[in-house]
Amino acid sequence: MDRAVRALAAALAALALAAPAASAHRTPRVDAPPITPGCDPIGTAACLQPWPNDYFTKPAWSATGRRLNLLPTATPRNKDGVAIEPSDYNLSDGFSPGQTIVVKVPGLDTPAAFAKTNPVPVTDLERTYDRRAPIVVINARTHRRHLIWAEIDSNGVTPETTALLIHPAVNWREGERYIVALRGLRDGAGKALAPGRAFKLYRDGVLTDSKAFESRRGHMESIFRSLRRAGIDRRDLYLAWDFTVASGNSLSRRLVSIRDRAFAELGDRNLRDLKVEGASPAFKVDQVIERTPAEEPNVFRRVEGTVTVPCFLNATGCPSGSRFDLGPDGLPRRIPGNTYDARYICNIPRSASPDRPARPSLYGHGLLGDAGEVGARNVEELGNENDVMVCGVDWIGMAEEDVPNAVGILQNLSGFPSLADRLQQGFLDFMFVGRAMIHRNGFTSNPAFQQGGRPLVDTRRLFYYGNSQGGIAGGALTAVAPDFNRSVLYVGATNYSLLLNRSVDFDLYGAILNPSYPSPFDRQLALSMIQILWDRGEPNGYAWHMTSDPPPNTPKHKVLQILSFGDHQVANVATEVQARTIGSHLRTPAVDPGRHADREPYYGIPRIRRFPYEGDAALVVWDIGPLRPAGCDAPGAPECLGTLTPPIENLPPRVGVDPHDLVIQSEPSVRRQIAEFLRIDGRVIDVCGSAPCHAAGWTGP
Repeated sequence: MDRAVRALAAALAALALAAPAASAHRTPRVDAPPITPGCDPIGTAACLQPWPNDYFTKPAWSATGRRLNLLPTATPRNKDGVAIEPSDYNLSDGFSPGQTIVVKVPGLDTPAAFAKTNPVPVTDLERTYDRRAPIVVINARTHRRHLIWAEIDSNGVTPETTALLIHPAVNWREGERYIVALRGLRDGAGKALAPGRAFKLYRDGVLTDSKAFESRRGHMESIFRSLRRAGIDRRDLYLAWDFTVASGNSLSRRLVSIRDRAFAELGDRNLRDLKVEGASPAFKVDQVIERTPAEEPNVFRRVEGTVTVPCFLNATGCPSGSRFDLGPDGLPRRIPGNTYDARYICNIPRSASPDRPARPSLYGHGLLGDAGEVGARNVEELGNENDVMVCGVDWIGMAEEDVPNAVGILQNLSGFPSLADRLQQGFLDFMFVGRAMIHRNGFTSNPAFQQGGRPLVDTRRLFYYGNSQGGIAGGALTAVAPDFNRSVLYVGATNYSLLLNRSVDFDLYGAILNPSYPSPFDRQLALSMIQILWDRGEPNGYAWHMTSDPPPNTPKHKVLQILSFGDHQVANVATEVQARTIGSHLRTPAVDPGRHADREPYYGIPRIRRFPYEGDAALVVWDIGPLRPAGCDAPGAPECLGTLTPPIENLPPRVGVDPHDLVIQSEPSVRRQIAEFLRIDGRVIDVCGSAPCHAAGWTGP
């Protein structure tokens, strides 16, 4: 009896094993969709999308196990047919931590279709976690959802050229892999959108006759399994794919390397201890200007000169347009003896004296400007009101002298590496000027920085204050700076690919880019693509390490972010993304009731419970108030005061007064808040009482 049972069981098992093979034999394999090299067949309309996408990577010996593998035949082309050269991108071991997801979904390309689909909007980030959210991004390791928002490109000329954009509301984590899932998508009439044929073949398990197409099936099955664990059924999917984020080492190693090598030449190899060791950088004083108090009420003495900095770019003297020459180890090589003379302009305030020396602060200037911005009235007032010597430095890479190179890049984005590389050289310039400001044999050894043979500068600690572009790039500088551990980022943000369409400053430069890349879809793809390189020269690539988790051989830092509500130049939403990423706490009440467009303003940013605040990072919102008087934006109406709540689309604010610089120009209390933070024992103080922080005459509703 037992033998018979065992024989029957064996026969049934053999039948079960044979059944799939017999079924597969009876099921014909269908023709595979065509595969164009460098293009993902599941993309529904254009090459190099959906983007970002691990389909555009390859296995590699790297921290992530991947390396980008973009082909020049697949990258966006300008009007002359020149494709973006991908070689520098392909050195990255993943995509940007702030990468905008760009995908073309035919049918989901109008405001009506977006409304019918109803994905998580920028005004209600909490809906990221809705059980049936139509657009979801999960961490492939933890299966948890990542905080996002979605939008359609408001710059698309036609539905055919309009992209669906998905943004991280807090940066993607370095080195992690993410899975994007689209489901339940609808057109403007509310009709469900059907997936493309290639993705449907994977989703529905239909085999094809193509080895190349089938070689990906195992990976797609792993994506479906991960989504199932996250509660997302494969049968509902319109599209799904994955991407890997670059490692921290891939993002910062070039800048950290040139910093460490340059300071080692001075004799200082331990940069994490906030101790000045070794020699001072060589410097020159070229001009000293003194005027009477009547002529210059805030500045006792203006000193101009240069600091000699090792140059790591591939041309003598680090000219605009030069770039890194990378060695076999992927790090910048230096032409022997190559240096750059970094220009500085320092304002010694009238409040300084040998008995009360001024605290020294580097100053980062605005968009494509120069060190001369320290001559702005509000910068001079900040210094004199609070006894701070402010020293401006040209932010090469994006300084006034780089405008011709930037114009050329906008016509052919293959030149973008020169901008990103020279920005990193600019960070080194700031660090060397900063070292000269506080070294005992630096600036204070020169009579220009003395009175009666005694120094006018307190060299115990350096600080940083940046405005606009200086508030943006200053975030990256902060992450790697060896000599200051407190930084104020006034109207700063992250990242440029998110910012550009939302800034009035881009009107001029968009007038060059748009005709060069006439397809709005290609432009969105290109803007997201260049972020991979921009990360090395702006805070997006360093945001996770700006405060308590610094890069190797770097001290920890504390950051004060100041936001001008409704800013026409630096989008508030980008400042908020940075705040979530660096761990800022919010000063409340932040804005007047009804002023912010979000259902829960500043979602995901914890509140400051008491002042003075001593945490790692803080965000303070200042507001010049709503548009007034009523109807002032109509033709022929009186001049407006205030500004509108920012648009929720990827468009810049344009109506009313731009609060970008007006807040700091109009409010001494803002300047005092900045200066009180920039002390060795500095803290964030509350200068607004129980109300939101108002400026420029606005006192609240």
